[in-house]
Amino acid sequence: MNEPIAARVTSASNSDRISVELSSRRTGMSFQRSRLSADRTLMSVMRTSLSLISFGFTIFQVFQKAHEAQLLRSSLAAHNFGLALVLIGTVMLLLGIVYHLQFMAGLRRERAQMKADGLIHGESAFPVSLTLITAAALLAIGLFALASMAFDFGPFGSP
Repeated sequence: MNEPIAARVTSASNSDRISVELSSRRTGMSFQRSRLSADRTLMSVMRTSLSLISFGFTIFQVFQKAHEAQLLRSSLAAHNFGLALVLIGTVMLLLGIVYHLQFMAGLRRERAQMKADGLIHGESAFPVSLTLITAAALLAIGLFALASMAFDFGPFGSP
């Protein structure tokens, strides 16, 4: 079912057509604002996760080195606490990524439906999130650090 292409709406157009066109464009732009808002939310999750991962890793390393230098009898409690912080940060990041993916999938479905219904133009691109790519890289680093700390291998384990 091919609909005829409507003439471009300009300032000389009927005021009702101008109003509908502007409303359609505002709705289309709201999808972009929602996408950017989801990216900002993921960035805040990343910031908190990175803080937990780095703080836990630092505690792990400091107390491990103090134990190796025989300044402490045992560093088991600090080891477990550091490991727990890295685990919490990594799980939090994983959940943030899953939430972001679910939200973006729903937003894309809604946008596609509104475009198919002719309610918005949907001319602008809806690209892959650079924030999501960065979050996935941070998740990989967090998982590697966690495995290294837990199983004592790699550059983060004991010598």
